[in-house]
Amino acid sequence: MNGLLVVDKPGGVTSHDVVARVRRATGESAIGHLGTLDPMATGVLPLLLGKYTRLAQFFGPMRKSYEGAIRFGVATDTYDADGSPLGEASTDLPDLSRVREAAARFLGEMDQVPPPYSAKKVAGRPAYKAARQGQTVELRKVRVFIEEFAVHGMEGSDAEFTLRISAGGYVRAMAQEMGVRLRCGAHLA
Repeated sequence: MNGLLVVDKPGGVTSHDVVARVRRATGESAIGHLGTLDPMATGVLPLLLGKYTRLAQFFGPMRKSYEGAIRFGVATDTYDADGSPLGEASTDLPDLSRVREAAARFLGEMDQVPPPYSAKKVAGRPAYKAARQGQTVELRKVRVFIEEFAVHGMEGSDAEFTLRISAGGYVRAMAQEMGVRLRCGAHLA
């Protein structure tokens, strides 16, 4: 079976889980996705099936768009709401203007360190496997390009945003970096 299948991925399943389900449902073994979504993320996950998997090389380098919320006040070990808090929660939370100002400083090219709980390979093994075993994970910085980082508003400690980032960029890492830059801790909510 050859084709493109656009899946609305629910939260709580990995991109790999979606591919496995489609393999079982279609009987097609050659299936690939066009960019990993974190388990808690929901949204569009394009899959290429059969001979169409050869087209992945043309889609992979494209920028991707995300919408979400950054929760300020506490960082987590996974950089998202599924993780364990790192340290005490901060009561010195930024206002909307400070958050927008910080987001604007990320536009353009930057080096980003992927989260330790990621599928990036370290010595041939996904980083998250070592991180889950309590091992320190040393990940290399990757060059990413942020085309848009718009903060739309804040409700309590959460800032709603839209992000357009190059392939290889991590939204969770952007949330964590915002917390570092604003000195209050943050994670992807």
